[in-house]
Amino acid sequence: MSISKAIASQVTSQNTIEKRLEIQRLLEPTLVVSSSAGSDVVKGLTQTPKSLPPRYFYDDRGSELFEQICELPEYYVTRTETAILQKCAKEIAKITGDCELVELGSGSSTKTRIILDAYKQLGYPLRYLPIDVSAGMLETSAKQLLTDYPSLQVHAIAGTYEMALAQLLPKQLPSRMICFIGSTLGNLNPQECDVFLSEIKDALQVGEYFLLGVDLQKPKHILEAAYDDSQGVTAAFNLNMLDHLNRRFEGNFDTTQFEHLAFYNETENQIEMHLKSMQKQTVELRALNLNVHFQQNETILTEISRKFDINIIKQQLAAKGLIPLDVWKDANQWFGLLLCQLQA
Repeated sequence: MSISKAIASQVTSQNTIEKRLEIQRLLEPTLVVSSSAGSDVVKGLTQTPKSLPPRYFYDDRGSELFEQICELPEYYVTRTETAILQKCAKEIAKITGDCELVELGSGSSTKTRIILDAYKQLGYPLRYLPIDVSAGMLETSAKQLLTDYPSLQVHAIAGTYEMALAQLLPKQLPSRMICFIGSTLGNLNPQECDVFLSEIKDALQVGEYFLLGVDLQKPKHILEAAYDDSQGVTAAFNLNMLDHLNRRFEGNFDTTQFEHLAFYNETENQIEMHLKSMQKQTVELRALNLNVHFQQNETILTEISRKFDINIIKQQLAAKGLIPLDVWKDANQWFGLLLCQLQA
């Protein structure tokens, strides 16, 4: 092929991708857009004990670090769920039939490829709606998917789960499946979980589907190693939240004066991640008109990761009308994948 033909081919391919990609921006994480922006930060940092919403992990850098976490030897979650998906994806596609995929917290969409492959093998059209707060990660991963799947249509949504679920466009295929894989449900406390499942119910029509991944209860030493890895990637991910707040809200957090702390709370069946202040200090977030005072060893709770009993979560889903049709688990019983259908 001549150079001119090669260039023309690349241009044609790029034009095709652009026609098959829409990006809907409900949130621009790098901008302070209103007086209400950051109200959750103010609330969290002025209460006792202090806390921050996990959504502030996910600027572009945070999303990159999380992708690295998923590859760590200690972090069993991704490889375990991936193995389950590889075994059951075709069965899921057969159950749901022709449907579009909506994924919450899509990241790099690595596991999504397993699901897309299953629908492709059965001859179904491919339409994918990834939702993530990182617009940069969304665009990068979407373009790669569109290159690898020539018939795929992507409508990416940059925003929070709540915003995106409330503003989903009418489906273009006969049915729809919302995917919430990767055990992210565990980041919600019981009250938040109840609200979230109600939002899922409201976003679906009767007969549509919800695919949920949940991390199950297991020995403490396995859990703690997964959230405090030997390479320090999880620590960097946790500390990056402070850098994100600095950029977004004109802050002066010094990340060298905080350290990562992760442990398993056996009473609540949850991992807790904290940022511990190494000295007495005051931090300013100018855009929020906020000064935050820390005592030495005082912590900010940045994440919980609840570990579930499969029978209890099935009951909670059924109470919302999300009836589990099937459940798949790995041989170690470490992780569960549930396919639910909204029933009247």
